[in-house]
Amino acid sequence: MVADEASPFETSQMLATFLASTPLLSESWRLCTTVASTAPWGFVTEQSGVVVYVAFPDVEMTCGSESSWTNLVPLNSIGDVPLFPSHRNKENNEPVMVHAGMLNLFSSFFKPFQNQMLAMMGNPNTKSIVITGHSIGGATASLCALWLLSYFQHISFSESMSVLCITFGSPLLGNGSFSRAILKQRWGGNFCHVVSKHDIMPRLLFAPITPYTTQLNFLLQFWQLSMTNPSFGKLAVQISDQQKEDLFNFVMSYLHAAATQDEGSAPILFHPFGSYFFVSEEGAVCMDDSMAVIKMMHFMFESGSPACSIEDHLKYGDYVKQLSLQFLNQKNSMPGKVPDSSYEAGLELALHSSGLGNQESAIEPARECLKMTRRTGPSPTMNAAILAVTLSKVVPYRAEIEWYKAWCDQQTDQMGYYDLFKRRRSTSKMAMKVNMNRHKLARFWNNVIDMLERNELPHDVAVREKWVYASLFYKLLVEPLDIAEYYAKGMHTTRGHYIPHGRERRYEIFDRWQKDRMVTAEENNERSNYASLTQDSCFWARVEEARDWLSSVRCESDTSKEAKLWDNIERFEKYAMELIDNKEVSQDVLAKNSSYSLWVEDLRELRELRAKVKRIPHNFNPFVDGEVIP
Repeated sequence: MVADEASPFETSQMLATFLASTPLLSESWRLCTTVASTAPWGFVTEQSGVVVYVAFPDVEMTCGSESSWTNLVPLNSIGDVPLFPSHRNKENNEPVMVHAGMLNLFSSFFKPFQNQMLAMMGNPNTKSIVITGHSIGGATASLCALWLLSYFQHISFSESMSVLCITFGSPLLGNGSFSRAILKQRWGGNFCHVVSKHDIMPRLLFAPITPYTTQLNFLLQFWQLSMTNPSFGKLAVQISDQQKEDLFNFVMSYLHAAATQDEGSAPILFHPFGSYFFVSEEGAVCMDDSMAVIKMMHFMFESGSPACSIEDHLKYGDYVKQLSLQFLNQKNSMPGKVPDSSYEAGLELALHSSGLGNQESAIEPARECLKMTRRTGPSPTMNAAILAVTLSKVVPYRAEIEWYKAWCDQQTDQMGYYDLFKRRRSTSKMAMKVNMNRHKLARFWNNVIDMLERNELPHDVAVREKWVYASLFYKLLVEPLDIAEYYAKGMHTTRGHYIPHGRERRYEIFDRWQKDRMVTAEENNERSNYASLTQDSCFWARVEEARDWLSSVRCESDTSKEAKLWDNIERFEKYAMELIDNKEVSQDVLAKNSSYSLWVEDLRELRELRAKVKRIPHNFNPFVDGEVIP
């Protein structure tokens, strides 16, 4: 098949070719060298046509103490702009965290950068913003680009203005949640990290710094010299060859563990994010798969030496110049044997461009690393398109359930949708059909969730309007039937009530999807009519719990337990009335013989009885001369 024959390796190398053939890399690096010499404690802005370049220097971080130099701190917002709110809504989710020192450094640049960007937004001649930085300056550039992307999203900025962050030899910045949150926002393509073959700085944070590390002094010295000296080259002569070797071996041991995922090894604290542009003397190759990036970092670094691992941090200017010349004079043929297919051709081209094609020990591991980027089967985007077609095929099942609900609402027994399904006869063909449709829809949505968790769908499916609304409508329509089935079969007597013990995981996931979506102004308008579907899909489960409380309070002799039951009853009553007043319930809730209406009537009668009991004096004897006083 053509889809199987297409080579992602050729694509990644062509992407590297395209990027190197534009002025983006050369202009970004030129500005990085300019800011290092002219504004070591500020940033430089320069406009070239419709593109604005902003460059940040490599300066010292303010971390507070040596022990905090690799601390991770939560990143919830920048200024008044919230970051990744959907990620925070997820239960049991690792918070988005970034390097404490780099965040502190970014804070020192933020206000002037923010003012500069706000001023540029009104300039019709600015169509693109390229934010760049070398070494620690690259981390600052990444955070600035992240703020700008978040700000545009926060204000719904409609102007056509693109944001691209290009870093050179930047250290890792955040944890796995940080990396995944950027993917989910579809911002991975806005970050391009240029990493040379042997540069230690992008790999340094794979090695933890702790008071128990024997190489701690060398690592701290490395950080101090790299951050306090804008001319990073002084480092090469300020530490001994033995210290360089110890540092190289120490970082290599942790990088090897991260790349091979050895059992029992320390967890990876910092993760790559965005696209990585690996450069070597032979060319360049692009990658965006996190694990493949880690492996490629390992294979390239392993082929180097302690001396070049430090010196390579200074050679980005040479690489950029060399790449431009190489791609201007690129050969039309590849050395060696002619590949049998475009897949093999792409693989060999990417391997050659990585600079590992001539190193016997690294060829096979690097080839396997590159193969990781090849997807087996359709891409996530293609899967999403196929799934959209499948969704259209299950719509009739949903429509039949909608028709059944409308039919229930018209019945003369006035029981409503929930209670009629709960009390349905086993011989009812209509109810049997609805029940079958309920199971078919459950299988479809469980499959959607499974595909998303296996990374077979785009990371942003959970925030796409089409899927959020489709899952919401399904939940509001079908979950009342699941609740009815649960209580009709008496499962609450053996397992407990539905919400804590019987609710399917898909509904909990859809709740989070709903919280993640942006609420429009139209949705905030007050309703003039009752909703077609009750907006709390668990409403009937709450009614069942309230019925249980009402039954229990009638025979409860313990005053403290009785008070707690009444508190639960009154809180539910208030909640239900708010839904009704806001017209957020369907009319079947208010049907004369629905479980809710009957509960309201039972509650009224119980209150009247309690009121009568309270009016009777404690010393009153209802028997006088053998007769009962009415």
